[in-house]
Amino acid sequence: MVDASMMHSRLAGGTRGGAGDRLGTPADALARLPVHTRWLLLLAAADEEMDVACLVRAAQADGIDIEALAPAELAGLVRVASGQVTFTPPGLRAAVYQRATLAQRRAAHLRVAEAAAACAAFDRSCTALVRAAELTSDPAVASGRLLAAAQHALRSGRPAQARRLLRQARHAAPGGRHTGARAGEHELLAGEIELRSAAAAAVDRFLAAADLLAGSRRELAARALMRASEAVCFSGNHPRYAEIAARVEALRRPGEPIQLELILAHLSGFAATFTGRHERARAPLRRCVELGARVDDPSALLLASAASMLLADHPLAWRLAAGAAEAAHATGDRSVPPLALLMKAQAEYWLGRYAAADLTCREGATVAAASGHASYAGDHLGMLAVLAAIRGDQPACHGFLRRLAIPPGAGQRCRPRALAQWASAVGDLLAGRPAAAATRLTSIADQATGDGQVAIQLMAVPWLVEAAARGPEAAPAVAVLAAFDRWAVSAGGPVVRALSARCHALLAPRGSDLAEELFREALRLHRDGESDFERARTELLFGQELRRRRRPRDAREHLHRARDTFRQLDLASWVGRAAGELRAAGEQVGAGTSPEQVGGCARVAQLTAQQREIAHLVAVGATNREVAARLFLSPRTVDHHLRNIFRKLHIRSRVELVRLLPEEPAG
Repeated sequence: MVDASMMHSRLAGGTRGGAGDRLGTPADALARLPVHTRWLLLLAAADEEMDVACLVRAAQADGIDIEALAPAELAGLVRVASGQVTFTPPGLRAAVYQRATLAQRRAAHLRVAEAAAACAAFDRSCTALVRAAELTSDPAVASGRLLAAAQHALRSGRPAQARRLLRQARHAAPGGRHTGARAGEHELLAGEIELRSAAAAAVDRFLAAADLLAGSRRELAARALMRASEAVCFSGNHPRYAEIAARVEALRRPGEPIQLELILAHLSGFAATFTGRHERARAPLRRCVELGARVDDPSALLLASAASMLLADHPLAWRLAAGAAEAAHATGDRSVPPLALLMKAQAEYWLGRYAAADLTCREGATVAAASGHASYAGDHLGMLAVLAAIRGDQPACHGFLRRLAIPPGAGQRCRPRALAQWASAVGDLLAGRPAAAATRLTSIADQATGDGQVAIQLMAVPWLVEAAARGPEAAPAVAVLAAFDRWAVSAGGPVVRALSARCHALLAPRGSDLAEELFREALRLHRDGESDFERARTELLFGQELRRRRRPRDAREHLHRARDTFRQLDLASWVGRAAGELRAAGEQVGAGTSPEQVGGCARVAQLTAQQREIAHLVAVGATNREVAARLFLSPRTVDHHLRNIFRKLHIRSRVELVRLLPEEPAG
């Protein structure tokens, strides 16, 4: 085992320069990079054939997250695309390698060799199939083996190798071209490769593959349509669901195998949802969830999770997405985790678990980069920007947006662009620019035609309505809210319905009894939901409404609750907003009591509802894994929460936690 930490410390030398540092050459930029970033660059420079998957594995062996490469990307020194790390200035790879000492180079080569050996385990099937093809005299059989090798390469996170093998498979085929079902398999795999960077173009490939496979390989044809659905959702071209739906109906037969029925139910539910027919979507979506729970397969779990999301059953969507990611990791399939982790993060967002969503998206961005999935890497970075904007951390938001490099073939209305618009709109609204925020959010999609990122716009509806209510024109938000209401009525989740009531309260006449009635209905519904943050936002907005109606005492009641919740969630910017409203309502708001002055019970009160539940379960002896199973969280997320609990309570051990907490069990 290489002692890379010693190499890291030695690489830290030479970072201080004189006037030469200000000249801005690539070498100067390299010298100013963090030590972990320079170590990753040396690993990449040590092997020109190294892809991101192996670089991630090499970094993890040293306890370094692949995010450490970000400063080099932002400085324009490297570019990460199609699963490869490319040094952009001419000669920089050689410069990185030459400036390292002999010991550093040796350590880097050993670490790269270890990582390559581990990565090679995923490629044994691919290598064996390629060798078999070389020894096969029958062109059709050789071509089929190369096609299978390309499929293995793609699943192990090597799209460039898959693309190369796909070309070889076509050239090896009789006459240099595929025909019939083999042509359909070729188009399907080519589309899956394109989906990683050029989702808009991939739709046509998938539809062509479905047509070629429908006669003899119906399950594979259904898979092609499922991929077409995935590409449509990513690119925002939802009107094309009409083409998918027509092909789904043509594929149906009585007594379908469970896997095929699952895919067809998923496609029918999605097509109905994204063409505005929510009532017709419920039955196939529920069938998809039912079947997905019966099939022990990562892709099946992922389809069921997506269906649960459209049904607003966010706890189930989370559980299924987490299961899909874990099952795919166990089998070494790198094609599923990027999307599974995105679904998991979106479920965590709806559940108000923003810290957990942040962790999930960071993992997702790393996994997507390692598998050459630029499209989904953009999704995760976009979601991280939204989460940073919501908690009021604009520097972090801008940092994620700068890293969000949208592939040229992704399309103008692709999902990462929509997430970036949402993040920027939240920043506009919190900075007092409601008109700009409303313009950004209405541009995300057209709910009437289904064009654009319909689902992302629905997620952002609470922000759009608030921006419209504060701005000069509320009409653009009304049509989007109507679509949100149709979904809320169809899905029935308490958080979604609470947000719907709050939105209507904001659009009701100022100072009216209707506005107050709707705010109270929203708070009633929040009691059955899980999002502490959204409940606190409703309290804050209701407090503002009551203050404007010259009812300061009633306003302060809600503003106090909002401020206390924001404080428990560690959202300093939102604590400040609530405090400002309290001052406007006539209360003297001081700096507050320091943590050192707060007693044990008061410190426990600072925990969020979820943190209190975790703390009580741990205090009665539950392990992290047992807590995770009880609360539908991952053990990693429980560990993250537990560290925050210890920090808030100023303790260091579970023993201290038992002494501090009251004896009553968690609710």
